[in-house]
Amino acid sequence: MTSSGDITTWIAFSAGILSFFSPCVLPLIPSYITYITGLSFGQIQEAHPSAKVRMTILLHSLVFILGFSAVFISLGAIAGLASSAFQSHLREGLLWVQKIGGVLIFLFGIHLTGLFHFGILLGEKRVQIQRKPTGFVGTFLVGIAFAAGWTPCIGPILGAILAMAAGTTGGTGRGVFLLTMYSMGLGVPFLISGLLFHSFLSFFNKFRKHIRLVEIGTGLLLMVVGVMLFFDLFSMLTGFLYRYLPMTG
Repeated sequence: MTSSGDITTWIAFSAGILSFFSPCVLPLIPSYITYITGLSFGQIQEAHPSAKVRMTILLHSLVFILGFSAVFISLGAIAGLASSAFQSHLREGLLWVQKIGGVLIFLFGIHLTGLFHFGILLGEKRVQIQRKPTGFVGTFLVGIAFAAGWTPCIGPILGAILAMAAGTTGGTGRGVFLLTMYSMGLGVPFLISGLLFHSFLSFFNKFRKHIRLVEIGTGLLLMVVGVMLFFDLFSMLTGFLYRYLPMTG
């Protein structure tokens, strides 16, 4: 059955994918893969790497994804908890949280399009690990550092999903779910890029000239989502989908 929950779920997942293709993440993928796996660039760029190399990339990529997912999901839980607190103490509180979230998402969109930069609010905060600890524990810590190192590119998109988590019903569970979907959207293409690294390099060389256009498009989408959240248009969209689209389940 189609619902506003389904819509926000897809928005969160798509936001993760858009974060992956942002100028702050996509160009760094080769460096992150070689860093977390300990493999040389030559080993992972082969068209047909050995089974051992593929397994190393797979396992370390999964642990890396778990690392940044742990941070993002925790933030989602906090956002959902804030939503629950407003709802339990003041009935109209959730509506205000939703409207504030809509404004923030709209401002994040303006920032991404380049129409205006909110440098003070969205300045870069990066955590560096100079020497990676060995093994999977080290890879997990690098994932945490990656999540903590929000840049002006990934920050607005992630902030928009956190604002959405705080501005929708469902409390902590909903916040955790939305940020889980966001993490999946960011993690799946990272995993595919590692396993198909040779193809990824070919794709990146062709795609990188379009990164700015993707960033502008993402900003425009966030502005639309912000307006919809502020005016509670997701409920109207849900009603439209119920009326004109076939329902399943």
